[in-house]
Amino acid sequence: MPEDNVKKPSEPSGKEPAPKEDRSLDFVREIVSEDLKSGKNGNRVTTRFPPEPNGYLHIGHAKSICLNFGIAKENNGICHLRFDDTNPAKEDIEYVDSIREDVRWLGFDWKDKEFYASDYFDKIYEYAVMLIKKGLAYVDDLTGEQIRQYRGTLTEPGKESPFRNRSVEENLSLFERMRTGEFEEGSRVLRAKIDMSSPNINLRDPTIYRIKKSDHHRTGNKWCIYPMYDFAHCLSDSIEGITHSICTLEFENNRPLYDWFLNALKTSCHPQQIEFARLNINFTVLSKRKLLRLVEENFVRGWDDPRMPTLSGLRRRGYTPEAIRTFCERIGVSKVESVVDIAFLEHCLREDLNRRALRVMAVLKPLKVIIDNYPEEKTEMLQAVNNPEDESAGTRQIPLSKVIYIEQDDFRENPSKDFFRLSLGKEVRLRYAYFLKCENITKDPATGEIIELHCTYDPSTRGGNNPADGRKVKATVHWVSAAHAIAAEARLYDYLFTKDNPNEEAEEKDFTAFVNPKSLEILKDCRVEPCLANAAAGNLYQFERLGYFCVDPDTTSSNLVFNRTITLRDQLAKIEQGKKKK
Repeated sequence: MPEDNVKKPSEPSGKEPAPKEDRSLDFVREIVSEDLKSGKNGNRVTTRFPPEPNGYLHIGHAKSICLNFGIAKENNGICHLRFDDTNPAKEDIEYVDSIREDVRWLGFDWKDKEFYASDYFDKIYEYAVMLIKKGLAYVDDLTGEQIRQYRGTLTEPGKESPFRNRSVEENLSLFERMRTGEFEEGSRVLRAKIDMSSPNINLRDPTIYRIKKSDHHRTGNKWCIYPMYDFAHCLSDSIEGITHSICTLEFENNRPLYDWFLNALKTSCHPQQIEFARLNINFTVLSKRKLLRLVEENFVRGWDDPRMPTLSGLRRRGYTPEAIRTFCERIGVSKVESVVDIAFLEHCLREDLNRRALRVMAVLKPLKVIIDNYPEEKTEMLQAVNNPEDESAGTRQIPLSKVIYIEQDDFRENPSKDFFRLSLGKEVRLRYAYFLKCENITKDPATGEIIELHCTYDPSTRGGNNPADGRKVKATVHWVSAAHAIAAEARLYDYLFTKDNPNEEAEEKDFTAFVNPKSLEILKDCRVEPCLANAAAGNLYQFERLGYFCVDPDTTSSNLVFNRTITLRDQLAKIEQGKKKK
């Protein structure tokens, strides 16, 4: 869990809804339901998930994926996967491949409905020519800075460009010359002619095409002009026959522009744009621009670093698609911007892992224990439960021998009154094994560090049962047999940021100033049960008393690597218990 320098998640204070099993239709589903009842769109539901291939998907995208694919499935409809690939300078096939993998991993299938905005570049170009011929678009020679200055402000109207009233013929000629590569980048753009005095700045003659002399990952060098997102997006929706274009609230002010384009061009299909509140989580950033900086400036090891909120990072850390889908379902869909406490996401994950993860024992910081009265050559096998939540998971055999390892934190030479684990003269229960009593300790003469414990065990307490004399212990500790345990590496992850809202820039610091320097601790000398010898990347386990762990892809035949997915402590559960007591 977070280090002392990291602000801990606090009570959500109503920032996200409590878990609900029975949820009424959200407002988006209500709109779809009403459309079906009225026969709109011919009783057809077609949605789309339209990522830009300029980065990896993150947990915020998961909400949109679940919503779009979920609504289509619930209404016997179709959800397209469409890549809005209109900016070749920032796009890459790597991102396309990762997006496909993440959507499939999350549990959704678009079948043969994979599309690209670039599929429609010829058609979109024709639409732009149509606007010019209608007198509704013009080529502008103003620079980007000049266009911003002419646009005006929220309180002041914009000013018309001196090139706004060019003739249709001149605009057609200039636009064709833009297409053939005659002009340099930034020298000219094509703008829609709408209303420079509109209170909605998006309608003040927005740019719809710009010159960009970059090869495209699909069309190569065929084009040197590319449509802007707002222009390409609505037309792609229309071409594909989308019925409900579901997007986040930042596009609410773009909806009049979305409708203007489709109305001006009299397209045969006019999808309905519906906006919902995007996902925000504390101790996290969900901006692709900021996530890219974390990668490029080496704050993390890559897009799939387990500290990242990307779906590939969460997958590598050990998050399950079921937990993420449950989280997205329970937070619901609304029009109100809010911040979800990360404790709620973690609660959904623990709930899922508790049901599915096999239990094993591991020691992350080993302390050697010699059981003096245990036979030198003896090894016995003890029965352990694989998952108390799932009887079908069965049991396994754990070897016990004379020398074992326990956690360093499970022993204190000078214990406090509330320390009930192992100390001199005190007994504990070894998980699945025997009562163990510490008789004396051995220290390193140079450092004074305790290097081994000498203990005795009570043979009558096999299986951890209480002895005949009725004495009891207050603690059970986990352990592994030194002769049989496998060496492993454990990577312990904490929150990537020390501030609950790293997006708030203050005191001339940007969000990177709040990167947690203790977000990763690597332990090289761990020991795990021998049953993990053939553990494969992605396998999930609960290390008893330590947390949930996932085998990392860095694992090799000679180096077993585990990522700590999450600790056992459930912050949200404690919050809910506190509320009930009140």
